[in-house]
Amino acid sequence: MIDPSKLYPCGRIARRRFLVRSAGGFLGSALGSLWANAGQLPDARLPGQAPAKSVIYLFLCGGLSHIDTFDPKDNKHAGKIMDAIGFGDNNAPMKRPVIPILRTYKQYGQSGIPVSDWFPNVGGVIDEMAVVRSMYCHQTNHFPAVLEGATGKPLRQFEHPTLGSWVSYALGTANKNLPTFVNIGRPSSPVQLTGGYLGASYSATPFQPGDTPIPDLVPPKGASAKERDRQAESLHELNKQFREDYAMESEIAARTRAFELAGNMMLTAPKIVDFSTEAQHVKELYGIGTKETDDFGRQLLLARRLVENDVRFIQICHSGGGNGGWDAHDDIRTHGPLCRAVDRPIAGLIQDLKQRGLLDNTLVVLTSEFGRTPWSQNTTGRDHNGKGFTTLLAGGGVKGGVIEGATDEVGYQAVEKPHYISDLQSTILKQVGLNHKKMDFVLNGRPFHLIEEGLGPINAILK
Repeated sequence: MIDPSKLYPCGRIARRRFLVRSAGGFLGSALGSLWANAGQLPDARLPGQAPAKSVIYLFLCGGLSHIDTFDPKDNKHAGKIMDAIGFGDNNAPMKRPVIPILRTYKQYGQSGIPVSDWFPNVGGVIDEMAVVRSMYCHQTNHFPAVLEGATGKPLRQFEHPTLGSWVSYALGTANKNLPTFVNIGRPSSPVQLTGGYLGASYSATPFQPGDTPIPDLVPPKGASAKERDRQAESLHELNKQFREDYAMESEIAARTRAFELAGNMMLTAPKIVDFSTEAQHVKELYGIGTKETDDFGRQLLLARRLVENDVRFIQICHSGGGNGGWDAHDDIRTHGPLCRAVDRPIAGLIQDLKQRGLLDNTLVVLTSEFGRTPWSQNTTGRDHNGKGFTTLLAGGGVKGGVIEGATDEVGYQAVEKPHYISDLQSTILKQVGLNHKKMDFVLNGRPFHLIEEGLGPINAILK
């Protein structure tokens, strides 16, 4: 048993002394397991310096309509009846009419890449972006497609980790005071956050939008320094005994390390989430202060500040929960306010990173679990479409102002240079310095591979 008299020694523990002692105590377990190493897959490292130090992975939950945004098609087939495959569990053949595209497209920049009127600000930075119009996946329902996009696996026989967890596991940390893998915003599925069989220690640390992105980070008002020091010393002793009793419980150990990580974050994170030091023109660049763009703009500005502090993988989910806000079955025009909410912040992020010299070593990815069909779902809405959709990439060694691949003339299926979702994952891994062919993990004698299908990195869009 712990001697209670030893938990509250007379006098106050010096804060600096406490931090030194904690390196071998309740913070030390996190430092040892998560940060002291340079990653768990040294053989997966590619030679030379990686183009990207950080990834900002922007995920639009629900299925962005590529043909209404970045993959223009004419309306000569509007009204034509197509053979359509049912969504969800209903895969029976059916007939549906092609509905017209109501958007107008404009060519932007020196590249002349056309972008719809729903994304005029992104159009303004399109010369920094590669537009991959030929992505596809195997799934047509939200949860399986999100799982496929996050883990590279079309089914979930096992608890597969998400891509950010693999990056965290393989590379380790670049900043011992912050998580390696962060999620901002509400995801579509818990799978997007999981460490899976890599262990809960490699799952995403969730940040939330608003004035307090990290819950319970700031100590309660009125708590004295003396009281906090005594609490920390007590926690150190309790955690020590707890780890001895439950050393084999990975979930419990991971939860303990998460709280210990929060202790270290108290020293660093408040400065990162405090936007008071940001110039007004920078906030305006992200749309902060404007009602429809304020929330997402704050999330992207936070992402830039995390990049500045060497967080490796920052995933930002927009309009998540349920099937996701981008799920436009009833009326494709529901995309309108969503596009306005993200267009200016995304362009602002690209501009801000470039102005600060961060874009070259930060890979920005904009994607969704799938696209939308050319045919009607409830008259003016569009159905799920995993056979063809668009992903945009910028920075981190990616060529700007280029287009890769194409869908057919109505935007239903990738027909030119098709890329399975794992090709995107392979590309991300290559740009952070990892060989996708060596991203392996052995569990109970069985090898698991992150990438099992696809062509590999999309080299045509890389410098």
